[in-house]
Amino acid sequence: MSDNGNMPRIPFKLNAKAIAIVVVVLVIIGTAMTSFFIVDQTEEAVVLRFGQYDRTAVPGLRFKLPFGIERNYNVPTQAVQNMQFGFRVQQPGVTTVLSQQNFEEESLMLTGDLNIVDVEWIIQYRITNPMDWLFNVEDQERTIRDISQSTVNRLVGDRAIIDVLGDERPNIEVFAQDQMNDVFDGYGLGVTVTAVRLQNIVPPSGRVQDAFEDVNRAIQDMNRLINEGREAYNREIPRARGEAEQIVQIARGYAAERVNRARGDAARFENVLGEYRNDPVTTRTRLYYEMVEDVFAPEVRPAEEERPELIDRNLSNFIPLLNMQRETAGGVQ
Repeated sequence: MSDNGNMPRIPFKLNAKAIAIVVVVLVIIGTAMTSFFIVDQTEEAVVLRFGQYDRTAVPGLRFKLPFGIERNYNVPTQAVQNMQFGFRVQQPGVTTVLSQQNFEEESLMLTGDLNIVDVEWIIQYRITNPMDWLFNVEDQERTIRDISQSTVNRLVGDRAIIDVLGDERPNIEVFAQDQMNDVFDGYGLGVTVTAVRLQNIVPPSGRVQDAFEDVNRAIQDMNRLINEGREAYNREIPRARGEAEQIVQIARGYAAERVNRARGDAARFENVLGEYRNDPVTTRTRLYYEMVEDVFAPEVRPAEEERPELIDRNLSNFIPLLNMQRETAGGVQ
């Protein structure tokens, strides 16, 4: 109030028409702001009318009843999400930075042969039913974490530590994915696990870890020796097979040569036999001369042999003496 007891003056004059215009403008703005919502390409939106499910909206610009009559809840149904156990990624990127916090309560497990093993793993999942995801379970992420941890603990506890560290890792991943999906479907969680990956499995530090490192080194040495043996096998066996094939081919060529030569000698003998039957004397004389030429031919005798001497066997007098002094290229002996 003013000093004279009157009401304070308003700097502008109010009337019913102006008030109505302002109210209408505010209603239009409020209606526009609360009547449209955007659903991303990776999302689906659950629309509730007075708190009760009405419909599921697909990506795009969508309309709803204003002033809270309908409410939308966007759910990332197309995005693949992951959850980490036994470790946390503090800063992803080219060089991943891990959190230094200890998560042994998640990673330490008891194996079937009563050994302790430290297991780190991740799961990847996707929301497949946004309605179930929003309203069937109160704390979705905690439920996923508890079920995943229970499943992996059970699978590791059914196996010996050497199997968990070795060949059973792929089986654990497959079985864990199937069993998690079965439990999530039973709870109506509305998610599907797409992958389970065991990142790092090591025995606890100390004598156990040292023993397993010795076993791993022995396995690596065994694999190295096996690979070296296979390399030597692959190097020597083809060479031996090539040499054997070469010997076989030489033997076959020698056999073919001998067969052909025998056939040629047989054919030549048959020809000579035919000529001999026609003229025995001439043929016998020709064969004798050919034999003498073959025997005394220089090319059929070794170089170190002496020149042959011919002596008539029908000697009428004494045996002729051979010249004991032979001239050589270097003088007279």
